[in-house]
Amino acid sequence: MTRKIIVFEILLIATALGSTAILYPHLPDRVPTHWGVYFQPDGYSPKWALYLFGPGFMAAVMALTWLFPWLSPKKFEVDSFWSTYHQVMLFLFGMMTYLYAVILWADCGRAIDMGRAVLSGVCLFVALFGNLMGKMRRNFYLGVRTPWTLASERVWNATHRFAARITVAAGLIGLVLTIMGLYIGAIVALLISGLASVAYSLVYYKQLERRGELGDGLAHGKGQS
Repeated sequence: MTRKIIVFEILLIATALGSTAILYPHLPDRVPTHWGVYFQPDGYSPKWALYLFGPGFMAAVMALTWLFPWLSPKKFEVDSFWSTYHQVMLFLFGMMTYLYAVILWADCGRAIDMGRAVLSGVCLFVALFGNLMGKMRRNFYLGVRTPWTLASERVWNATHRFAARITVAAGLIGLVLTIMGLYIGAIVALLISGLASVAYSLVYYKQLERRGELGDGLAHGKGQS
């Protein structure tokens, strides 16, 4: 993470803190902090909890960006795709910032279509995330982390090439469906892409296993696809 990105994220956290403090006296004692599948409020919290949902979560993502590389065990480090890793974490930080802005706007009593606002941001993040999946290497934090992808570098690489295409497609399809107001359809598209990637990793692993192509080198990250 470059110094400019660190400063940028700190400024956004400070902006979220300042915005919450300015709006705090005008907020009701309990504010919506969770919305159901139809994007109607179904969970409320004391208004002080906004500091956790916004600046708190943003700071947590920033901290985890630095913590994950240190926690990574050998042969599963994020160093092998350092630039991609930081791009993903920056996108995640951006999504958390956007979602908190939406929540704060809604809690101020402003008219907003939560379904369209939230799902649009999520679908855009999924599409951006999918675009980077093909560059990810085996790790415990990002990507399709199934027993079969973690056991074999060959399965990991093949699965992420497949997942990259289907995830980008699901994100874009979900975005179009969200704009059309078909929120359930957008959610289903995202779920299908995730399940399809998991299923692909299992099927491909079993194919290699059946053909006797899962050698120790592949299983321990020495083989290439």
